[in-house]
Amino acid sequence: MTEKSTNLAENSRLALDEVRRAVVGKTDLLEMVLASILAGGHVLLEDFPGLGKTLIARSFATALGLEFKRIQFTPDLLPGDITGGYIFNRNENRFDLRQGPVFANIVLADEINRASPKTQSALLEAMSEGQVTLEGETMRLPQPFLVLATQNPIEYEGTFPLPEAQLDRFMLKLSVGYPDLDEEREILHRRGNRVDDEVILNAITNAAALREMRLATEDVHVDEDLERYIAAIVHETRKDRRVAVGASPRGSLAFLKIARAYAAMQGRDYVLPDDIKRFGTAVLSHRIILQPEYWMASKVTDDVIRDAFARVPVPVVEK
Repeated sequence: MTEKSTNLAENSRLALDEVRRAVVGKTDLLEMVLASILAGGHVLLEDFPGLGKTLIARSFATALGLEFKRIQFTPDLLPGDITGGYIFNRNENRFDLRQGPVFANIVLADEINRASPKTQSALLEAMSEGQVTLEGETMRLPQPFLVLATQNPIEYEGTFPLPEAQLDRFMLKLSVGYPDLDEEREILHRRGNRVDDEVILNAITNAAALREMRLATEDVHVDEDLERYIAAIVHETRKDRRVAVGASPRGSLAFLKIARAYAAMQGRDYVLPDDIKRFGTAVLSHRIILQPEYWMASKVTDDVIRDAFARVPVPVVEK
């Protein structure tokens, strides 16, 4: 194990420990979010209000020493409210750039499906290219750049479903879930022992160090048999009779990147099949469109993903 991989694993552990000072439980979820940050991928959190989605995003931004901005998506939100624009400066007799909240390292797009498709698409260039275009001028966004978007899974009135092109830009789709009884008691206990609602977290790293950590994940070895394993699983989603549109090649790349990042977090310089299995649902669930007769059936997408993994033999990888 190299010094870079050792440092990455240690910084990842310290960052997670710091975030856990504010977020009770959700160990698997927090690891997946951090892996996506290291892999350079965006995250879609689909769950009910009040489960800590904003807290998770803000806590990671603080622990990683990154700039955080929150955008509350509403039906009257305009693209310029996200990207910014030029405003006339009377004193200087010129137009000055007013950068929008998208110019940050971690952007929380809260209830993203409440904004119009035109406004949603304002994020698309930022998510795919790491840049925005204003008045014909292309501007790079701060790096690293991550969109963490949220949406309510059962609220449909007054919402606009995300188009497939934008869904595919999210590396992972995750659910926060309710805390169990012990976790909810711990939430109450922690709040009762302090004056303020929020916990003041410390920065474990910074943007420059995180960029180096991202580069270090590229050194993690992926065996050719594992590359074939990823491709075969994604291909199986396209063959299933219950599926109208299977996962795109971007899904295969997401598996590759997230598996490398997670392996590096564990202090390994090689990927195991379990690293890929761990992210199966998170990588594939939002990339699969079912046949119309299955739209109202529950858990069919999960069944498709489970069956795809079951049909593909697991390769034996020498460590």
